Amino acid sequence: MVGQTDNGAQKVLEPDFCVIGAGSAGLSVASIAASLGAAVVLVEKDAMGGDCLNVGCVPSKALIAAALRAGNMLEAEHFGIGGAEPVVDFAKLHAHVQGTIAAIAPMDSIARYRAMGVTVIQAEARFTSENTVMAGERTIRARRFVIATGSRPSVPPIQGLDQVSYLTNETIFDLSEKPAHLVVIGGGAIGVEIAQAYRLLGVMVTILEAGKDLLAQEDPEMAGVVGHALRSDGVSVRIGVTIDRVAQTEGGGISLFLNGGERIDGSHLLVATGRKPIVDGLGLENAGIETDASGIRVDRGLRTSNRRVYAIGDCAGGSGAGARFTHVANHHAGLVIRNALFRLPIRVGQAPVPRVTYTAPELASVGLTEAQAREEHGAIRILRWAFADNDRARTERRTEGHVKAVVTPRGRILGCSIAGAHAGELIMPWVLAMSRGLKVSDLAGLVYPYPTFSEVTKSTAVEFLRPSAQNPWLRRLISLVRRLG
Repeated sequence: MVGQTDNGAQKVLEPDFCVIGAGSAGLSVASIAASLGAAVVLVEKDAMGGDCLNVGCVPSKALIAAALRAGNMLEAEHFGIGGAEPVVDFAKLHAHVQGTIAAIAPMDSIARYRAMGVTVIQAEARFTSENTVMAGERTIRARRFVIATGSRPSVPPIQGLDQVSYLTNETIFDLSEKPAHLVVIGGGAIGVEIAQAYRLLGVMVTILEAGKDLLAQEDPEMAGVVGHALRSDGVSVRIGVTIDRVAQTEGGGISLFLNGGERIDGSHLLVATGRKPIVDGLGLENAGIETDASGIRVDRGLRTSNRRVYAIGDCAGGSGAGARFTHVANHHAGLVIRNALFRLPIRVGQAPVPRVTYTAPELASVGLTEAQAREEHGAIRILRWAFADNDRARTERRTEGHVKAVVTPRGRILGCSIAGAHAGELIMPWVLAMSRGLKVSDLAGLVYPYPTFSEVTKSTAVEFLRPSAQNPWLRRLISLVRRLG
């Protein structure tokens, strides 16, 4: 039960936790804390479920799933199955995406959380002092506060952009008609995922990326596999371009004028140039909570400059900021519970965090890239194994890509990237090995079912042992054993 005290005409709520934001991070804190018997107040001004459910992970993966079905139809002839170009009903596609959101929404609903014993307030939250938050007309003085307000699309300062109609991840899933030509500004994960999905659905797509390559945060070798796949699918990928200005055409389309005078016309424009934390309107200055361009400044224990207050998920910045993924937000939630309820020490950054780009083929990574490993460790070994050399991949004609593991000369795993089918699933043995301090030889020693895609992990790991087979002393031993019969 949430404690209450009289404060004149209204009652002051005095819970163990006040969670601001009902996205993935906030919902995780609220559900875990409530299940452990803590009193929780959850404040959300918009839709329950936050970005991930409503305009992020869920709708994008629903869209990608539809696109992959269309892609399978295009490839069916390679298996001796006749077919035709897929006919996409964009109204039904839109219904599929929205239906997926609706099917998952009850898990994040107000009713479900109130049934858990959480007090849910639908209002904007604002700190009025270091230990008080106003939510609508309710006053909350909690033992601990958790800010989990997430992030929103970051829009670049391109001349004319504020005068045209453009899409972000918050609006593109509202489309129910087929775009004639989708132009995507930004070659990060969101940009390439949506670009490829729409291309497989029969839309002309152009990506404009200012950097020197797509997926700049990834190993260039592995990002190149995704880039090649996009181009093979027919996406026009333009790298190293600068957009001088944007204008609306008379027909309602978009014209983009590049540095050098080139003009690109599209029917729809998607801005996918990153995200920025949501920190405005919270009255953080009233609570002595420091912010900077990265978000709410937190330490490695996810505490803000106000020791009563944690910040987790996308809104967290400073030295404790991690990657902005839903699974990182959920990880933050668990850490905060450990510290706030049980006083256990926590430190962000100790657990290896995988990241996945959901293209076809997928790109999944954990730990250091090759360049990072060389800079930090000097001597390293690179282990590779191609999907083309995996029997299951051959049977399914999904042979694009390879595994690339970065290890020390003694076999400690520093990082791994997988570009290929099911990469998001296949990365997990490497994550487990890194989190438990296992060596690459431990992965080589496991028994893997045949024929499965999982064997690419074993094959990659066995590459570490291959030089040992050339050891002259080992060969002499084998020769001696042979002579002994």
